[in-house]
Amino acid sequence: MQKPVDKLDEIFMLRENFMNAITEKYGSYPDRPIDISNKKSQQALRDIALKGVEEMFEALQHLKNWKDHKQNGDATFNRSEFLEEVVDAFNYFIALLVMVGVDSGEFFNAYLEKDKKIHKRLNNNY
Repeated sequence: MQKPVDKLDEIFMLRENFMNAITEKYGSYPDRPIDISNKKSQQALRDIALKGVEEMFEALQHLKNWKDHKQNGDATFNRSEFLEEVVDAFNYFIALLVMVGVDSGEFFNAYLEKDKKIHKRLNNNY
């Protein structure tokens, strides 16, 4: 794999390297890019996506002061643990992209297109 040019490239490279290492050791991921029309591949994508969602729920467990009706709020917050769980989720979501053959450039371009759409919606009172 080539040397990363920017931070997003590096994130994708690190995730793919980890996926390769864990696959070599445990057979965790199918060969990539996967055939997304294949039932087994779709099941693998679903499993990875749900792991990412689970990590987001773990991050949300660190938010203890969100209930409107709670009179005695708990203002404690462990930023590093919260961030670690969000990073875990992000890793699973990046793995989804790697599995279907999306690289950092394609993801970035899709991000820019979506950003344009949501700003257009905002400006048109969507």
